[in-house]
Amino acid sequence: MNASETDLHQTKRQRPARPLISIVAPCFNEADAVDGFVSALDAALAAADFDIELVFVDDGSTDGTRARLCAIADGHKNCRIVIFSRNFGKEAALTAGLEHARGDAVVVIDVDMQDPPSLIMDFVARWREGFDVVYGQRDDRAADTLAKRVTAEGFYHLFNRISRMKIPANTGDFRLMDRRVVEAIKSLPERSRFMKGLFAWAGFSSVAVTYARPPRAAGESKFNFWRLWNFALDGIVSFSTAPLRIWSYIGAIVATLSFVYASFIILKTLITGSDVPGYASLMVLILFFGSVQLISVGVLGEYISRLFVEVKRRPIYLVDEVYGETPAAERSHAAE
Repeated sequence: MNASETDLHQTKRQRPARPLISIVAPCFNEADAVDGFVSALDAALAAADFDIELVFVDDGSTDGTRARLCAIADGHKNCRIVIFSRNFGKEAALTAGLEHARGDAVVVIDVDMQDPPSLIMDFVARWREGFDVVYGQRDDRAADTLAKRVTAEGFYHLFNRISRMKIPANTGDFRLMDRRVVEAIKSLPERSRFMKGLFAWAGFSSVAVTYARPPRAAGESKFNFWRLWNFALDGIVSFSTAPLRIWSYIGAIVATLSFVYASFIILKTLITGSDVPGYASLMVLILFFGSVQLISVGVLGEYISRLFVEVKRRPIYLVDEVYGETPAAERSHAAE
């Protein structure tokens, strides 16, 4: 046992003898995956010595996911379906899941089976040891394409270089959080939500559980290159002002070079008595500096657009229905 583990053991928080563990699963057009996920979840937690609450969030699905989830809720005694009025995105679905979960600890997991339900027992065991956050860390991403592995590694490296909040490499949303961590995240008011960053911002004692990421069991990923690019921009802009600072430095460097070049032209004209010809070089400089200005305005616009979203204070999501608030037995009796 190392020093940090000894300190943790000495300050170990008391856990309930039979806790309630909420399992939050966001869904968007996952009709082909949810039944297999629930079967795998039931099998993985068959010997659990804790109570289980299932909280599915239907993020405006259009493929029958809602009907499948409601059928699952009818067959489980402690299962609720939070149904959005439209598609608000995964970050909003995660937020809704945390706000509707009632457990002593909350597990966030995807239904595509790339987050193995069998790890939940390990998560709970580490939580009982005293850790407030237990996150899954992929040590084998062979199931992902080479492009996805390279871009993901590049994003984590860049984010951790320019942000004060450090995200462990090769981690996603798959994790267990103690109730006090969940309450801390629920208190964060921002509308532009990058949940991986918010999880890191909250802090608390954390530990990784490594696993090999399996391929998707059913359906297809909803994230294409463009959505992943915008997601990465959201993360960087939400947790770092480095892009603004970088363009301040670029502006200072360009201004210095421009001053030096202007001084050179003036001196040469005074000495030789002739101006400097070169329409082509002049146009190149004008286009170059114009493009630099446009890029810098674009970077500034990314931050201003998020201020625009925040000041409107619109809800992060709207709920059409929460199915399963009434126990399944009472729903069946009412239907008769």
